[in-house]
Amino acid sequence: MNRTRVIIMGAAGRDFHNFNMVFRDNNQYEVVCFTATQIPDIAGRKYPAELAGQLYPEGIPIYDEADLLSLIKEHQIDEVVFSYSDVSYQYVMSHAAAVMAAGANFRLLGCKDTMIKSNKPVIAITAVRTGAGKSQTTRRVSEILKEKGKTLVAVRHPMPYGDLAAQKVQRFATHEDLDTHECTIEEREEYEPHLDRGTIVYAGVDYAAILAQAEQEADVILWDGGNNDLPFYKPDLWITIADPHRPGDETSYFPGESNVRGADVVVLNKIETAYPENVKVVRDAVMNLNPEATIIEAASPLTVEEPELIRGKRVLVVEDGPTLTHGNMKYGAGVEAAKKYGAAELVDPRPFTVKSITETYEKYPDIGTLLPAMGYGKHQMKDLEKTIDKTDCDTVVIGTPIDLAKLIKIKKPCVRVRYDLQEIGTPTLDDVLKDF
Repeated sequence: MNRTRVIIMGAAGRDFHNFNMVFRDNNQYEVVCFTATQIPDIAGRKYPAELAGQLYPEGIPIYDEADLLSLIKEHQIDEVVFSYSDVSYQYVMSHAAAVMAAGANFRLLGCKDTMIKSNKPVIAITAVRTGAGKSQTTRRVSEILKEKGKTLVAVRHPMPYGDLAAQKVQRFATHEDLDTHECTIEEREEYEPHLDRGTIVYAGVDYAAILAQAEQEADVILWDGGNNDLPFYKPDLWITIADPHRPGDETSYFPGESNVRGADVVVLNKIETAYPENVKVVRDAVMNLNPEATIIEAASPLTVEEPELIRGKRVLVVEDGPTLTHGNMKYGAGVEAAKKYGAAELVDPRPFTVKSITETYEKYPDIGTLLPAMGYGKHQMKDLEKTIDKTDCDTVVIGTPIDLAKLIKIKKPCVRVRYDLQEIGTPTLDDVLKDF
């Protein structure tokens, strides 16, 4: 039998999950390679034989997505499977057009083939876009469940940027576990808030194996999504976060619209800082896409411990990296805090960047006068540290979900911005979870 020759387009996460669910040990297909984008330094590796199954004793190579069209022709590819998230519909269909013109079919995989059913209740937290507020929503849901006496495990969307075989199943119970697994800034931003609240976190590469282990120690599985990707586990309660700071994205970004359409609950977050007309645009869109969904309005109020370090000062604002890069946000919690507490000026870090941080601005030129907390490896964390050190400012305002000063040396005065979810009016998440 002639096997269908496949390339999987990805970004070190959804691509591997799609392979594991649909293509591993499937004689109908031959996955020739993966391509990689969005994340620095993930091309040039292999999906290891230990994870790839019996059909791939040598593993599967991972190439840069820039080589996609030449790979299609060189390897006579039949089908290209698009397997990453937080991209516009224009972006998806532009790639589809290029793939089809090169002679291959273009494919998207849906929920039926890629969601795993758990034997424990699953609550999934997803979003319309990166940076909409999944983290604080997940923390809020976690608090409510614990108040009700439930034991929960958070399973985080994959971020496997290191040794893939070693990262098959990762369990994090302490901050020391983060050091043991050599976690990046991006991973720590997602795991640390859970650990600070005593919640065990699982992540890795093989999400069937992860689920089997997580089910042994939890009453409830909490799926903590990444980007605006779909859940890997079939939700019994599906919560999607929408961001009125980016009205219209709920009907123009992949696969955020699917998250809205599939949700049981949609949280309209950040309404305290959004224009009322934009809140209405998003609410109307949600009601049109999914009239059966429960809509919750919420705020994410900001606090800092030493506002005097911001007031009247020239500040460098460091924001969550993915929110600024492929999330396309022009500002985040750090900028909002700088405005709230009266900063005299936002200092532009671009004249002071080094190496990989300079490359980030070249790839994402619309970031502007903010510094993305890029830290996909030790060298990039060092570049971030040097950039902050060189920047001429009075104070560093850290808008990331973790205390960045614990990971890199910041010689200047710095303040950390904190934010938690607050529901406004009714219904609340507590109401929803009570029914659940």
